[in-house]
Amino acid sequence: MREPVPQDFGSDFLWGTSTAAYQIEGAINEDGRGPSIWDVFCEQPGKILNGHTGAVACDHYHRYREDIALMKELGQDVYRFSVAWPRIFPTGKGKLNSAGIDFYQRLVDETLANGIEPWLCFYHWDLPQALQELGGWTNRDTTGWYTDYVIAVAEKLGDRVGHFVMLNEPMVSSYLGHFLGLHAPGMKSKEAFLSAVHHLNLAAGQGLTALRTQGGDWQLGTIVNMGLAPQIEGADLEAAKLHDEILFWPFLDPLLLGHYPESVDPLIASYVRAGDFQLIQHPVDFLGVNYYFPERVVADSQAAFGFREVPPPDKVPKTAMGWEIRPASFTDTLMAIKDRYLKLPPLYISENGAAFVDTVESDGSINDHERTEYIQKHLSAVAEARNAGVDIRGYFVWSLLDNFEWAYGYDPRFGLVHVDYATQQRTPKASFRWYQQFVRAAKES
Repeated sequence: MREPVPQDFGSDFLWGTSTAAYQIEGAINEDGRGPSIWDVFCEQPGKILNGHTGAVACDHYHRYREDIALMKELGQDVYRFSVAWPRIFPTGKGKLNSAGIDFYQRLVDETLANGIEPWLCFYHWDLPQALQELGGWTNRDTTGWYTDYVIAVAEKLGDRVGHFVMLNEPMVSSYLGHFLGLHAPGMKSKEAFLSAVHHLNLAAGQGLTALRTQGGDWQLGTIVNMGLAPQIEGADLEAAKLHDEILFWPFLDPLLLGHYPESVDPLIASYVRAGDFQLIQHPVDFLGVNYYFPERVVADSQAAFGFREVPPPDKVPKTAMGWEIRPASFTDTLMAIKDRYLKLPPLYISENGAAFVDTVESDGSINDHERTEYIQKHLSAVAEARNAGVDIRGYFVWSLLDNFEWAYGYDPRFGLVHVDYATQQRTPKASFRWYQQFVRAAKES
């Protein structure tokens, strides 16, 4: 096991937390918001653990001031959140919903008033259902509607928001949502997956290119999730390489190299048109990397892409979700990104965290030492990558609050803050206090 490395992150390093609209906001039928694909997916029996939905979630829509006060108490520099597309355009396009954008006006103003910088993510998986009925991300036209939405939000909030994120984890929305059927919209099609991959890439490129023409002095970037399969001793390297070329590199190679990986290119070629890569490769100012666990895969000639994901061995440490805890793979993944791209923009760790079984003690405290240990060891992994030359400029914990965890409902808890879903009472956990002290010490070093 690697020894912890010195963690001198410097005074300019940014500390934050991340959330997503559908996971915390609730209020799905208020102020003109239209239905999203997740609203519809949650209504389908058996799709979400315990039949949970995001209808109420953490009620952040009404309690955002309380939540921002917790962020201030935590001492974070940045709050990364997402905008719900169906709040802005209830049918995905057409007339802007003023009540919807007004919520984000209040949210941004409150964040700034508390000395916290807002980082706005345009798309964290909640596509308007009306656009899904037109094909969603399998329909190339969605890229144009996305661009219109991006411009509308930037016009309203761009005078106060300096960082815009085009997409969060397009691999998850394409692969889990269009191939495995585990996420909304619940499709199970190789063709749907491949078309969604390209159209998500194209949407990010079109949206970013359009923002560049608006004259705003914004930092523009996007976020990918990474957990590279080869970074484990004894891995099936050929299967792992294929896995990563199909799932991870297709969202960075087009952006940073101007083409798809060799394994993907012939599969996706029918969706690519002349000029697409010029849009997709538009330079970004930063790249967000989300990391939770490394994948394990084996070759499988019967599988659609020639590999199969397998669970980690019983003996390795895991989170409550069965995700392998392997901080060394975090460092290895960050180094692999650096080594693959000669011109790599600055990186931010835009999500990192873990779900554990939290126990509320008789005095109301939550002593989540496992989460603290997870964060501590992964920060050491970030420091190791920085010491090896990876330009990492910030770290954002997932997540500020316990929240709706997609297909797992409310069962997993990732938050630094415990949420009693019956009463909506917020209680900072021990990990909250640890992160608070760590950030304070890091800023003073």
